[in-house]
Amino acid sequence: MTLQHVTRTVAATLLLWASASHAENIDVLMSQVFPQNKITYIGYESVERQDIPVSASIDRKYLIVDFRFAAGEPPTEQLQANVHKACMTLLKDRELIRHLSESGYDMVSIAFDRRSQFDCL
Repeated sequence: MTLQHVTRTVAATLLLWASASHAENIDVLMSQVFPQNKITYIGYESVERQDIPVSASIDRKYLIVDFRFAAGEPPTEQLQANVHKACMTLLKDRELIRHLSESGYDMVSIAFDRRSQFDCL
């Protein structure tokens, strides 16, 4: 095994560890945003936008952070407050935002159902 091979293996392992660490960060962070009996954090999904050409100068990836209400959808005002709370929780974690940006994400959206998404950034 050459030094280059060892270096590449270590670098790949660190990259995978860092990605898993940030994924865990998102899960821990988002699972603590709302009381568990009212709004449940489901998970997140990375989406690559097919409507943007690969040759475009903007990134094509975005993240959807998914929640579900325990009982029916709340009034619009409360929904907006929940979107704001989830978005601000993400935005305040500067290390996470930096990592997402470096990983090519140009947008994060919050979803409370399968019909709508609300963009944070």
